[in-house]
Amino acid sequence: MSLLQDGHLMPLDEISSHRQDAWEKQSDYVARNSEFYQRLWNGRRPPRRLEDLAELPFSDKADLRLSQPASPPFGDYLAAPADRVSRLHRTSGTTGQAMNLAMSARDCEITEIVGGRAQSLAGLKPGITVVHCLNYQMWMGGLTDHLTLERTGATVVPFGVGSTELLIDTILETKITAISCTPSYPAVLERVIAEKYPSMKPRDLGLKLGLFGGEPGIDDPAFRRRLGDIWGMQPRNANYGVSDVFCNFASECRHDTALHFVAHDVLHAELIDPDSGDGKGLDPGNEGELVLTHLSRECQPLVRFRTGDIIRVENTDKCACGCTGFRFRVIGRSDDMVVVRGLNMFPTMVAAVVTGFDELSGDYRIMLDTPPPYDVLPVHVELAVEGRDDGTLARRIEETCKKKLGATIRATVLPHGTFPRTEGKTKRVIRSYE
Repeated sequence: MSLLQDGHLMPLDEISSHRQDAWEKQSDYVARNSEFYQRLWNGRRPPRRLEDLAELPFSDKADLRLSQPASPPFGDYLAAPADRVSRLHRTSGTTGQAMNLAMSARDCEITEIVGGRAQSLAGLKPGITVVHCLNYQMWMGGLTDHLTLERTGATVVPFGVGSTELLIDTILETKITAISCTPSYPAVLERVIAEKYPSMKPRDLGLKLGLFGGEPGIDDPAFRRRLGDIWGMQPRNANYGVSDVFCNFASECRHDTALHFVAHDVLHAELIDPDSGDGKGLDPGNEGELVLTHLSRECQPLVRFRTGDIIRVENTDKCACGCTGFRFRVIGRSDDMVVVRGLNMFPTMVAAVVTGFDELSGDYRIMLDTPPPYDVLPVHVELAVEGRDDGTLARRIEETCKKKLGATIRATVLPHGTFPRTEGKTKRVIRSYE
């Protein structure tokens, strides 16, 4: 199957025949070559029409985690011969067992093109030099995201993580104006600047564009304002993906902070009720779990894969940037959701409250030392560098959470520097009872 030229800019009704043709080829390929789906589908043939996809059962991460140890190293959902595997990646393992990801040369090419669409929407283009600060050690966010950045025509500096002082010197020396990293990484840089470069402020680095992904947090308006005030940069949610499916298939643009789905020609999206599994339309205002199906994947094709990401659809009209895909926001992950007296609480909701206090660094952890049910949500927060607790801070945080979220929390205020500054993904929900 050929990738459409600028497929993310074409109306869905114009590419419906392309998508249907792609599904017919892909479903036949999966049915013939994937032992995993042969078993899951119990020998039945997949429906011919893409619109009838809901006739098939879901697959999920738990299924894949059982498949890989039983058929190492890639699981029996590897649908291509081993000699077709061009690249091996590994997931970060933030939410459990790290998974081996196999990609053919064609899988790599499509992944890079789709990711390039997302990075371009976010503002990256020829003439900009961007430093890429994600982990290159097998994680999809390293090398593959680097290659998506290159697809925009920008100059890409492959820095990775660690050696923060060298990074600062490199940004200044080579006049880098954009950075690709996790939302929590600027805090690492701020700490090093404060300790090693006392006469310098973060905005003195000259970074104008921040391309963020890999973890939640960038959607919080207070966090965005802070990046603008302290760094003088324009933050963009530029890199949303699901490693098992695509490393990056959605980003925001300069016109709209909602994520734009940019992969309709090679990826089919569904929205379901996470509890019942019933389908919900991709209509504005609808919330549910995102389910994805590859329309073109050789090595590890996935069909009706439950991502665990809970999203809200914001808009389905064509954006001013030209993108025709639906626009959405990620509310949280189903495996990070904590139910407090019947209320579904996600870390991003807590973050929206925590970042509203100038006394705090914005970092936090939800500390669960007992299994559910929960009447109170224990939240540990950290003071900012010059933050002061007048003795009322915890109470004010608790009152604000109750007012804005309706949930009761128990806030514990910790000194600045208590939480480790991670250069990779930051885990916000700590379940110490597991």
